[in-house]
Amino acid sequence: MSLKLLYVVPNTGKYAGIERVVDEVASGIARTYPGTIDVDVVHLSRYPNVEIVDRPYRAYQEDVKGRIDLLATLRRAMTRQDYDLIVIPQVEGSVIGWMASLGVRRRIVLHLHGNPDREKSHLRARILFFMMKAVVLRSLAGILGTSPRQLTAFQAMMPSDAPRYWAPNPVRQLDARQRDRAPGDPIVFVNVGRFAYQKGQDILIAAFARLWAIRQDVRLKIVGYGTMEAELRSQVARLGLEACVSFEHHPENPQVPLVASDVYVSTSRWEGWSLAICEALRVGLPVLATDCDFGPSDILVDARLGRLVPKDDEVRLAEGMLHFCEHIDAEARHAGFRRDFIQRYDLDKVVGVHASALMEIAAASQSGPRAARQEAVGDARVSPGPS
Repeated sequence: MSLKLLYVVPNTGKYAGIERVVDEVASGIARTYPGTIDVDVVHLSRYPNVEIVDRPYRAYQEDVKGRIDLLATLRRAMTRQDYDLIVIPQVEGSVIGWMASLGVRRRIVLHLHGNPDREKSHLRARILFFMMKAVVLRSLAGILGTSPRQLTAFQAMMPSDAPRYWAPNPVRQLDARQRDRAPGDPIVFVNVGRFAYQKGQDILIAAFARLWAIRQDVRLKIVGYGTMEAELRSQVARLGLEACVSFEHHPENPQVPLVASDVYVSTSRWEGWSLAICEALRVGLPVLATDCDFGPSDILVDARLGRLVPKDDEVRLAEGMLHFCEHIDAEARHAGFRRDFIQRYDLDKVVGVHASALMEIAAASQSGPRAARQEAVGDARVSPGPS
């Protein structure tokens, strides 16, 4: 008998991080495990830039309007079949899913994506987090996380004996490789991400100004879009960096700016993982990243991949950028190692990790009380992830 699996995609109205990850992983599981895992996905909103058609899983696309409609739509989706597991992203979504299934026994798997501690930013979120800790947590079938440190932090925040698994996000294939820099060419640093306080581009610009004061053979590309764009452009103008800092927008193809650069810089104040770092490694770029919660330190596990500096520290960030300038040729020799390393996050490998975790969670859920499966859970252990 096949494992009946339902993924719930939140009603964000956009096809971005969580939405793309669920779509790709669910598609991969449906293609790889036909007859073993039966996959349904309910998308709670429609996307202006992507149409959910011709998927290998059964797709249900809704257009939720308001909280009552959300609960009713979720309940209808969760009771459509006798699902073995229902995977729901984030704490808030999992609590709402639990509320929608009251009176109907459903095994929910919480799928962490971001930084849970940062999600309690408003009253509604704090209430739902309280409900998770007080009521919902004990009923979870399992917990998936995008990074080991994220899972460890969540266990400290909300201790439970629910089995926890590191199930990283897949990294898409990029065809091109980093450029062959000619002697005398400027050294190009690049950052890709939303223009938002979380991503720390303000610190990046301040650090680059320090680097520019030392040497003028450097350039910075800031790629993305967001609410802070005007503020960031103003900062560049105020620091007199308009000749050496450029803003670009490549929403569908990050490889365009990546392959035209020499070093990737991640300045996030917090993350859940970092697909942007992984995509930079995919084309062979070395990475300089802030050691934030969570993600960069879980990815940059070898000095040939990149370096970590403290977050919110423009001086140390500038020093790190200077280090790459002084060792740019030596760093280029590790490009092949980086491309080989990141293959562990190819879709087919990540799909295998997700599927194995879900099958183990389902088997444990059917074997009886949690106390009987403590050996599988261990002391805050997680699965090793892909290798």
